[in-house]
Amino acid sequence: MTAAEPDRRFDDDQRALLDHLAWLSIDDGLGRGAGLAELRAHRALQLDRGQLEPWLLAHAATFVTLHKSGALRGCIGALQAHQSIAQDVVDHAFAAAFRDPRFDPLRADERSQLSLHISVLGEPADIDASSEDAVLNNLRPGIDGLILRCEHHRATFLPSVWEHTPDAHIFLRALKRKAGLPVDGWREDMRAAVYQVEEWTASEAVRA
Repeated sequence: MTAAEPDRRFDDDQRALLDHLAWLSIDDGLGRGAGLAELRAHRALQLDRGQLEPWLLAHAATFVTLHKSGALRGCIGALQAHQSIAQDVVDHAFAAAFRDPRFDPLRADERSQLSLHISVLGEPADIDASSEDAVLNNLRPGIDGLILRCEHHRATFLPSVWEHTPDAHIFLRALKRKAGLPVDGWREDMRAAVYQVEEWTASEAVRA
């Protein structure tokens, strides 16, 4: 089964507005001057739905990825749409900056070194996961994101990971490792799904 494309495409102005909301959310967190524990526990900026354009109210699942001087600095998102795209981007930008458990919360002196990447996900589609070869046969390098599930284990790689891991076998093994599963062997209760994204790197202009 082929993953669905994202439901819509965003023009340059719409992308710029989502970029602005993401940076606004991060700057709101940095401006609070709270301690690390408070930032991890605090809610992201809550948007006034009455002030949003209609397209911003449509539900969408997004990921926000931060890089600092080219290295990963945070990545948080959702695989299923459950709220407006505007609030989803705001929430995930804040979480990527301050709640990613792999990193300390972002500091103000790191802000100028950040780049920000937004991904809007299409609906995931289940694929044959009866074996590792079956998954590899249904996986399109450079195109598909992949979700692996097995009991309480679950992890995903966005399509952008292909830029750093172009070999499908290595891609799948790395995702198993991320999910906390053995990289060798294959369990009968493994499940897999693929999805596509619309993605872009936020404009530098919105940071001023």
